[in-house]
Amino acid sequence: MLTKPTLIAAAFCGLFATTAVQAKISPEQAARLGADLTPIGAVKAGNEDGSIPEWNGGITEVPANYKPGMHHPDPFAADQVLYTIDKSNLEQYKSLLSPGQIALFEAYPDTFKMQVYPTRRSASYPQSFYDATKKYATQAELIEGGNGIKNTAIGIPFPIPSNGLEAIWNHLLRYRGQSISRFGGQAMPTASGAYNLIGFDEQLLIKYADNDATPEQLEESNILFKFKQRVTEPARLAGTALLVHETMDQILTPRQAWTYNTGQRRVRRAPNVAYDAPGTASDNLRTTDDFDMFNGSPNRYNWELKGKQELLIPYNSYKLHSDSLSYDDIIKPGHVNPEHVRYEKHRVWVVEATLKEGTRHTYKKRTFYIDEDSWQISVADLYDNRDQLYRVAMAHGLNYYEVPTQWSTLEVYHDLNSRRYLAIGLDNQEEMYDFSQSFNDNEFTSNALRREGRR
Repeated sequence: MLTKPTLIAAAFCGLFATTAVQAKISPEQAARLGADLTPIGAVKAGNEDGSIPEWNGGITEVPANYKPGMHHPDPFAADQVLYTIDKSNLEQYKSLLSPGQIALFEAYPDTFKMQVYPTRRSASYPQSFYDATKKYATQAELIEGGNGIKNTAIGIPFPIPSNGLEAIWNHLLRYRGQSISRFGGQAMPTASGAYNLIGFDEQLLIKYADNDATPEQLEESNILFKFKQRVTEPARLAGTALLVHETMDQILTPRQAWTYNTGQRRVRRAPNVAYDAPGTASDNLRTTDDFDMFNGSPNRYNWELKGKQELLIPYNSYKLHSDSLSYDDIIKPGHVNPEHVRYEKHRVWVVEATLKEGTRHTYKKRTFYIDEDSWQISVADLYDNRDQLYRVAMAHGLNYYEVPTQWSTLEVYHDLNSRRYLAIGLDNQEEMYDFSQSFNDNEFTSNALRREGRR
C-alpha cells in the first residue's frame, strides 16, 4: 500500500520561501549545477526505490530513422505498461495523483484510466542553454513585486528557486528553441464526442533564448518573445489573427497585443488578451493565461513554493504524437483516448497560486505541478471562487530531439462542471513543428498581422 507523499523538504534541492524576495543563489549553490543537480536544477539522482532513475543527460542522440520534418519516432516504443490505474484500484495510487487527476477518475469512472510506463528522464537541451543557466544563476533577480526579471538571459533564471514566483518564471522562460513555426489545431468535443477542428498556424520568436542575447539587450528592448497566431479553419473563423509581444519588465510595459478581425478587416489593440479572458475560439473552456499551462503576468496571485513530490504525469507522449493516428482516434467523449496516453512517475515542484485580495480572476486558486527536469508545468489543478475544483489541465510532453527541447505535443483542459474538454495542439495530421526558422522582428508587427489575416 502506498503511503501519502510528503512534500520533499527545502534542503533536498535548495532553500525556498513563501515570499517574493529578490534572492540570489551563492557561487557554492551554483556549483551544484551539473554536479548533484542537473544543469537546470533537478536532482540528478533517482529516488529511493529506483522507480525514478538517475538523470544521465536525457536524449542526446537523434534516432537513426529520424529526419527533420517527420513526426518523431518513439525511442521507447519497446516499453511495456507497468500497471494500469482505473476505478478498481484507484485507492492504491491516490498518493501519486493530484486532486484534479483523481477528479477525472470520479467524473468518468467507466472510461478514464492511466497506463503507467517506466520512467524515462528524457529531457535534454543545448549546451549553450546549460552554460547560460550556470553563468547567470548567481545574478538573476525578480524585479520589485516579482512581475518581471533582470540580470539574466537564455537559461533557466532560477535553477534553485527560493519561492513560487521564481519557479513559475522558470516555466515561462524554459527553453523551446528560438524561432519556431507550428501547425495544428484544437477540438472541443461535446458530451457525445462530436467535434469540429479549429486549425492554427503559429510563429514564435523567443528573444530571450537567442544565443547572442544578453541581460543588457533584453532590458533595453524589454521583449521576452513575440507570438503570432492565425486561424486557418473553419471558414467562418479563417483569417482571424493575434499578435503578442511579451515583456521582460511587465511593470514598465505590460503585455502588448493586437488582433485582426476578418469582418472588420482591421487590426486593433487588444489589452484584454490576458488573465481570464476566454482563450481564442475555446468555447470558454480555457482562459487566456491557461495557454501553455500558464502564461503572462503573475501579478494577480500570491505564489507559494510548497516543495516537491512524486507524481504520475504525461511524459514521452510519442504514441499520442504519432502521425499514424487520426483525430478521431484521439478525441473521445469525456477525455482523450487513454489507450494512446503514456504516464510516468516523475518528481515535480508544487507551486500554489492564490488570488490576491482586491483582485479578480476566474480561478481563486491554482496548483501547478512542474516537472523538475524541464520546468514544464505538467498538471494544473484550477479552483473556482467557491474553492471547488473547476478545471484540471495536463500537458502531454516529449523530447523534440532535433533541437533538443522538452515541450508539450498536446494540452488538454478538462472542465469538471460542463463535463467537456479542450484539446489544443492536435498536429498528428499536420506538418511538424519547424525549429529551423530565422524570423525577424518585421514579421511580428501590426502590418504583418494584417497580412497574415488576409492570406
